Parts: sequence; structure tokens; C-alpha cells
Amino acid sequence: MSNERYTQGWNKLLEVDGEAGQRVIDSLASIAPDLGNYIIEFAFGDIYSRPTLTLQQRELITISSLITQGNCESQLNVHLHGSLNVGITPIEIIETMIHCSPYIGFPRVLNAIAVAKDVFAQRGIEITQA
Repeated sequence: MSNERYTQGWNKLLEVDGEAGQRVIDSLASIAPDLGNYIIEFAFGDIYSRPTLTLQQRELITISSLITQGNCESQLNVHLHGSLNVGITPIEIIETMIHCSPYIGFPRVLNAIAVAKDVFAQRGIEITQA
């Protein structure tokens, strides 16, 4: 079962996060390979592969959760790329962040906007209005 979970999770990780997901797993190989396996098998094999929510819905939930926690800029960066990879528009990402502001506060949303700005710049995306 574990090999099946791993394969399913690996495929889902690549579908969502692509090279960024690969880099996360690679960065863990020499220090915490089991953590990489947990991410692949549990997060992407078990959770991201469930049938009810779309990948877009899952990524918006993930973005909201990371913003709410704060101090998760590295993970937010990966999931902003993932969100764009699964078809979420930059405006939808910004609106998700704006929607979080009355619930979690401006400092966390401003930090998230800064990460989004960097991700959009890396991908050559210009935002004219939100």
C-alpha cells in the first residue's frame, strides 16, 4: 500500500507544485528523507488525491491556511506557484488574500502579498488591478 500511496502522491505533487515540489523533496533527502516521504504519501497521496474538492479549491484552502499561520513564506511561495499551475488566476489569489484580512489582520496579509508579488515577478505576471 505504501508504494501505491507514494506513487499517487508523487504524481499529485508534480501535478500541483512541479519543480518547486521536487526541490522541497530534494532539500529533505540528506537530512529528513522520511519527512519528504510523509509529504508525498500523506499530504499528496492521501489528502490532495481525495475526490471531493478540486485542486483549485485545495490550493486556495492551503494558501489561506499558510497566510493564517504566518511565518510560512517559503511554503506559501511553493503553493502560490502550485495555485497558478492548477489554473487559479493571479487576481483570484490576491482576492483570497484580501478576503483573509478582516479575519487574520493586515500584517499577515501584507506579508503574503509580498510573497505573491515575488512569485508573479518570477513568472512574468503583471497585475493591473485587484
